[in-house]
Amino acid sequence: MGLFLLLAGLIWGVGHLMRTPQQARWIMIGLLYLMIVALLLVLPEGVPLRETLGESAGNWLALGALGFAYSVGLRKLRARVRPENRPIPAAPPVIDADAPLNDAELDRYARHIVLREVGGTGQRALKRARVLVVGAGGLGAPVLQYLAGAGVGTVGVIDDDTVSVSNLQRQIIHREEDVGRAKVFSARDAMRKLNPHVTVRPYNRRFTRDIAKALVAEYDLVIDGSDSFDTRRAVNAACVAAGVPLVSGAIAQWEGQLSVFDPAHGAPCYACVFPNAPAPGLAPACAEAGVIGPLPGIVGAMMAAEAIKILTGAGTPLRGQMVIHDALEGESRRIAVQRRADCAVCGGVA
Repeated sequence: MGLFLLLAGLIWGVGHLMRTPQQARWIMIGLLYLMIVALLLVLPEGVPLRETLGESAGNWLALGALGFAYSVGLRKLRARVRPENRPIPAAPPVIDADAPLNDAELDRYARHIVLREVGGTGQRALKRARVLVVGAGGLGAPVLQYLAGAGVGTVGVIDDDTVSVSNLQRQIIHREEDVGRAKVFSARDAMRKLNPHVTVRPYNRRFTRDIAKALVAEYDLVIDGSDSFDTRRAVNAACVAAGVPLVSGAIAQWEGQLSVFDPAHGAPCYACVFPNAPAPGLAPACAEAGVIGPLPGIVGAMMAAEAIKILTGAGTPLRGQMVIHDALEGESRRIAVQRRADCAVCGGVA
């Protein structure tokens, strides 16, 4: 047992110095455990190494079963802990969205304020704004960072996923130390560090139809960066019902697209353009098809820009237009999209 603990400690310590992910270190320790059990099963009685390892494989198997049961029990216990009861960094002071911009905010947003299309009026509008972001993954990561940096007063983020090592190639709001954490809490902490003048509302759950209407009604604008067609349909239906503009984007491999769906202002809704789910295999997830790392940043930044334009009244948002970006060829093109009178979702919206 002493030899095992020594070797396990050595694996963990060297792995820490080499910045090896914790999951990989646990796998190596597990392989060490299996090697010891295998040796005890094949070594004959009386061999000194067998005595050093504890003589009986049964004891090690019992120890492994106990450790496995403890790990499973601990995981289930953690899953039952409500998010608000988990340790989190100290909450920032309550922010008065209607208060004038203070000196710190004037310095922070100076490059916005000197823009003729934004100015002080637009920056105050951003401070009063409430934006819901669906998804804290590839597209959500840059969107959340730019909304926080821009000073959007209240940002809600809903996602039920946790950070994995494979996310870090493109979901740049998360860090190595966030692996295993809920994405909404990892994103919240990063946004707080970037800008203490914004309020972040994390919802650690899936966006479903039973909560969609009430949740969307609390916000002025919704940004959808989810990777599920069912979720996109639910988000779109809730936005149409509430009369809230929807900035929607999608990515795959080297290509991304975005548009502003806003039937209340004459633009089509998501269902007008995509009335039916794609055929199986036609739109594979990033895990299957792959995605180049910077692509979510390119499209996500464009989505954040559309949101800022809508909230401040600057420029011409992509209502009735869809931008398709091809990173492999380095080109973007814009196509017109129109409302459908027979749309099952927005057909009755004036």
